[in-house]
Amino acid sequence: MSASAFGSISFDIGYSWKDMNKISMVRKTHAEKPFVKCSMKSTNHNSQKTVNIGVLGASGYTGSEVLRLLANHPQFGVTVLTADRKAGQPIASVFPHLSTQNLPDLVSIKDANFSDVDAVFCCLPHGTTQEIIKGLPKNLKIVDLSADFRLRDISEYEEWYGQPHSAPDLQKEVVYGLTEISREEIKNARLVANPGCYPTSIQLPLVPLIKAKLIETRNIIIDSKSAVSGAGRSAKESLLFTEVTEGIYSYGVTRHRHVPEIEQGLSDAARTKITISFTPHLIPMTRGMQSTIYVEMGPGVGIEDLYQHLKLSYEDEEFVVLLEKGIVPRTHSVKGTNYCLINVLPDRIPGRAIIISVIDNLVKGASGQALQNLNAMMGFSENLGLQYQPLFP
Repeated sequence: MSASAFGSISFDIGYSWKDMNKISMVRKTHAEKPFVKCSMKSTNHNSQKTVNIGVLGASGYTGSEVLRLLANHPQFGVTVLTADRKAGQPIASVFPHLSTQNLPDLVSIKDANFSDVDAVFCCLPHGTTQEIIKGLPKNLKIVDLSADFRLRDISEYEEWYGQPHSAPDLQKEVVYGLTEISREEIKNARLVANPGCYPTSIQLPLVPLIKAKLIETRNIIIDSKSAVSGAGRSAKESLLFTEVTEGIYSYGVTRHRHVPEIEQGLSDAARTKITISFTPHLIPMTRGMQSTIYVEMGPGVGIEDLYQHLKLSYEDEEFVVLLEKGIVPRTHSVKGTNYCLINVLPDRIPGRAIIISVIDNLVKGASGQALQNLNAMMGFSENLGLQYQPLFP
């Protein structure tokens, strides 16, 4: 796609939320235009689109979130939707909030026609994706939102997921899709393993600090809390309203499946093996995730060093925002968006720091990052389809 082709796309941008330091300036400059608007009509979402998209597993939360985001993408149009148990139904019967879009009916994967598809979002449960992706046409660009290709070591996958890896040759070409960290590799990839939500919220603040050797790699303690949508849409007794509401509980203690993924990314940054203490918690809300991370600073390193390095690392990134000093990130501030808000605060214990990171688990933690990755893979601006402001209150 040539740069000139984008000239016909008209965006009326009131302001962009690049970082909290610029908000006051933006408000003064654009006082009469406080919202992001796109002038393209949305009645027919496949007209004048240049890339045909398939969404596998469209009846789940991540699949529906991909479709919500694609509604405002100027270049991606949906041509195939699969959901085996819902095959033959319109997507509006599964997700009425998508009824305003012009989308194809759901089909089973075995009946899907990929002859007119350029790229695929695979939103299927782990354990099912390897065989399906192995059977897809080799010309397709693929972003897999399951955990099936995130771990490079296939024996580690078997240990943590309880089944053998069924596509070891395919695993060799996979690029792990933490966009801000592996952008150049993602641009040239055919198959990207989209990171998990917890690993995204944890690696984004920690990787730059570990690479710069500003924090110790021992005694990293991570306390993370996730909204219930992170558990998926399948009916489970532990996710019933009466089981979840008015309470909080820890799960996967010491054995959560995201542990090896987190340790893989942090170990890559350190170039040595890192072992973490990680405990996830389920909290009674629909969207959102917060990771509170406790670290030891390196010799002679202070809070200001951590803050300034994170500021430098992400000053040119649209979706990772370091807040002004002293502001504590809140999940309310990222709801419905692809943003990750970070801040670093001093611990009462000398030599230690507390890092807080928040994301929307369904957007930056899943479908939004997947779209950001596919934008990069197709040579488009990473923010296409992702210029949503937070929903508050």
